[in-house]
Amino acid sequence: MIELPAMEYTRAWDLQSNIVAARKGGVLDKDIVLLLEHPPVFTLGRRGGLKNLTVSEDFLNNAGIPVIHVERGGDITFHGPGQIVMYPIIDIRVARLGVLDFVEHLEEVMIRTASDWGINAERNPVNRGVWVGNNKLGSIGIAIRRGISFHGMAFNVNLSLRPFGWIRPCGLKDIGMTSMEQELSRKVSMAQVREAIKRHVEAVFSVELVMTDLEELKIDEIVKSRISNF
Repeated sequence: MIELPAMEYTRAWDLQSNIVAARKGGVLDKDIVLLLEHPPVFTLGRRGGLKNLTVSEDFLNNAGIPVIHVERGGDITFHGPGQIVMYPIIDIRVARLGVLDFVEHLEEVMIRTASDWGINAERNPVNRGVWVGNNKLGSIGIAIRRGISFHGMAFNVNLSLRPFGWIRPCGLKDIGMTSMEQELSRKVSMAQVREAIKRHVEAVFSVELVMTDLEELKIDEIVKSRISNF
């Protein structure tokens, strides 16, 4: 696992793409999980469209929030400070996981993390992610490329929920968004939530996480290998 500081969405997206290519090409022989936060950004998944944006693009430009179309599943969502994002880049075939199993594992990590703070979050099989009543606490949007997963989950801790009012989150009507802060009426330690997520990843996926960093991963070599494979 690599814990990163807050990182621009496009930079993290490029990083994922490079790791996927290296994992797929055999240059990298281990799975990598990225844990980080993003500055404010709206992303559109494969099913996403600007029809679920309820403010003008000029409004967002003035707010300084970009809208980025990516290859993950799902519709439109918001990322920002106070939301923990986890990108598991794993070979799901080697892990012996079907796509639905993989999604349910990510949901379980969020459910268990919320439970550590006394929050009763649940699945909704119709609308993936985790929910507290009719309010969404954590979202999932993944992509699979030749058996390698990327993108992942976003878990609302102390995230400002105001920008969700500018979209129909996940393309759904008549739902709300929530956060741990909103459910508990107090801020929550981001460091403690990160530790809980790591602990539950180990338990749910039956793995032992080994902490590393981008320097140890030799990302420059990975980028070169990706270029040579095209």
